[in-house]
Amino acid sequence: MGINRKIIGVALIVYGGDYNPEQWPEETWADDVRLMREAGVTHVSLGIFSWSLLEPDEGVYTFDWLDRVMDLLAGGGVKVFLATPTASPPPWFGHRYPEALPVDADGRRLWHGSRQAFCPSSPIYRDKALAIAERLGRRYAGHPALAMWHVHNEYGCHNARCHCDASAAAFRAWLIDRYGTLDALNDAWGTAFWSQRYGDWEQILPPRITPSFTNPAQQLDFRRFSSDALLALYRAERDLLRELAPGVPATTNFMGGSHWDIDYWSFAQEVDVVSTDHYLVGADPESHVDLAFAADLTRSLGRGRPWLLMEHSTSAVNWQGLNRAKRPGEMHRNSVQHLARGADGIMFFQWRASRAGAEKWHSAMVPHAGTGTKVWREVVALGELLREASDVAGSTVEADVAILLDWSSLWAQDHPAQPTDLLKPVEEIKRWHAELWRRGVTCDLAHPESDLSGYRLVLVPALYLVSDAGAANLERFVEGGGVALVGPYSGIVDEHDRVRLGGYPGVWRDLLGVTVEEFFPLEAGETVPLAGGGAGTVWSEVAHATTAAVLDAYATGEPAWTRGEAGRGAAHYLTTLPADEALARVLAAVCAEAGVATTDTPGVELVRRSHPDGRSFLFAVNHTDADATVKATGTILDGTPVDGRLAVPAGTARIVRERR
Repeated sequence: MGINRKIIGVALIVYGGDYNPEQWPEETWADDVRLMREAGVTHVSLGIFSWSLLEPDEGVYTFDWLDRVMDLLAGGGVKVFLATPTASPPPWFGHRYPEALPVDADGRRLWHGSRQAFCPSSPIYRDKALAIAERLGRRYAGHPALAMWHVHNEYGCHNARCHCDASAAAFRAWLIDRYGTLDALNDAWGTAFWSQRYGDWEQILPPRITPSFTNPAQQLDFRRFSSDALLALYRAERDLLRELAPGVPATTNFMGGSHWDIDYWSFAQEVDVVSTDHYLVGADPESHVDLAFAADLTRSLGRGRPWLLMEHSTSAVNWQGLNRAKRPGEMHRNSVQHLARGADGIMFFQWRASRAGAEKWHSAMVPHAGTGTKVWREVVALGELLREASDVAGSTVEADVAILLDWSSLWAQDHPAQPTDLLKPVEEIKRWHAELWRRGVTCDLAHPESDLSGYRLVLVPALYLVSDAGAANLERFVEGGGVALVGPYSGIVDEHDRVRLGGYPGVWRDLLGVTVEEFFPLEAGETVPLAGGGAGTVWSEVAHATTAAVLDAYATGEPAWTRGEAGRGAAHYLTTLPADEALARVLAAVCAEAGVATTDTPGVELVRRSHPDGRSFLFAVNHTDADATVKATGTILDGTPVDGRLAVPAGTARIVRERR
């Protein structure tokens, strides 16, 4: 079930943004609602950073202003995602309860004065957060404007881990629950090394600053614990709101594709609708490719269901050093991209650009210069487009390819004591995804233990850590007839970051038909030529093909790319990171073997969404400066027929209701 039936009850694309009326005089509010109607806004997120106004002193509540805003929005036909303001405790909280403020690994306390100034494990913070959430839940449970609860905001964005004594106690409790006994913990953490064996739970601390490397398994478990601590806060607020307002859904906004401190696989199971925030990197000339990755990841977190883009920007942001404004048409393309890849809602931070504060230079739907601007004209035009595209709502995106991704593996490889610091798993995952994007292949991201049976091809660019269950899952996929491609330094350690002995690539030696004696990381800029053309970068291995065929090799004759068979399928392996040209060749080959269709429309993004009844929509987004033509049959949203060939002018996007 997508967001439409769950939240709105009608087929509609959600459109709007964060609304912060508390920043403006009350006489502005009625004009805001008038402009929202002009722009086609359907929903706003409200109250995200309003704790200090809702509770100006401990236990003193002032909701009258929010009552008036809620009533005004309801009267204007605008629905509300009502936020709990718990991402930004007010000054009185930090002043009165300094022990509830976060502490970094150096032991420094971080003070109030910005946002997210709280320890996730603090009982005081939890009590105060639930108190304000309860007040909101009781007051607005039956309000006609309420569509969904927006719990907190961007969990862990600036404060993912706290190392204070309260966090230490909570970490120990988490470890007791996970391991049960100290013997089990000592075995998992390999504490025989460096005389680290623990004889009492009280001896265990968060991985604070030490003279040398911290224990890798301890650091990994602390990352897991810290993610779980934030998830526990979300659950507590959500469960309270569910009790007070049965039937009202709840979500919290992720930062999929750009934020890696939270295990979003776990979080996604707890939200009624997956939602995310995404901001382009202005300095990246191919930022639209990264947008596609983030959108694909967000869709995958919700197991393919439609999702909500809670925030993106109409133009420049305020926190990238050089804050590049978006060119004419760029915001439109960004929005259509998200829609194409499964979003049923397009929202922005924020409605009206702030006059003061740390984000006053962040663009908004209503800019500082007002409505006589490029930004406002594009905001109104986008609202019109989304109304015309309302029948897209509820449709889904299908993918033949999955890329395996696991936060635990990323965290484990983040430990500094690795063979090289040049092998960066997120960058490699994104690089493989980008090459598929260039070939017109839409792909999912998948947890290693998730169901892979619906895919033709599974890619494993960088999965250093994998559980036994995850390893067996890939084996079943291949034996059942699938094609897999595994990158180097994958399958190396178990879930406790313990090396899988007997030769690399660890758990997948037999599946791949390859054994590796030794790693030979390359220096920055160093390459190794490949017989098939191009070069390997960053990494190389001394490998031997046991049962696999060698498809490409180094000049020394040692395997660089192999293909093994298992059951009815095939498993390929790379012993290096091929440079872009060579990677393109490898991915083209495995796509062809797996029967994955590719397109040849450079710079023109093609994605299809479809309904169970067979209705489908082709999205064509031209990211180039040249006009293009693609194959399509049907009608454009404005009713213009398309008979085989669709013109997509430079820098534009087209949505076609397909006829098959």
